[in-house]
Amino acid sequence: MLGHCPGSANLRTPSLAVKQCPQCGAEVEVFSNDVSVACPGCDFTVYNDLLSCVQWCKYAKQCVGEEVYRKLVEKREG
Repeated sequence: MLGHCPGSANLRTPSLAVKQCPQCGAEVEVFSNDVSVACPGCDFTVYNDLLSCVQWCKYAKQCVGEEVYRKLVEKREG
């Protein structure tokens, strides 16, 4: 099994950030492993400005796991 790199720590153990919705100004809770979240005030899609190693590391799938990898890659591409 491949060891985990420090860059994936926020993906394996998510951290919380509170952002302000650009549409209505409401507070939106965004976890570090979320690509986007709907604003609870107006349903506007707030994107996480996360640029993680998942986008470029060839070992990302083994490091963060199949489920987290698929979630991040599919939402970024879709």
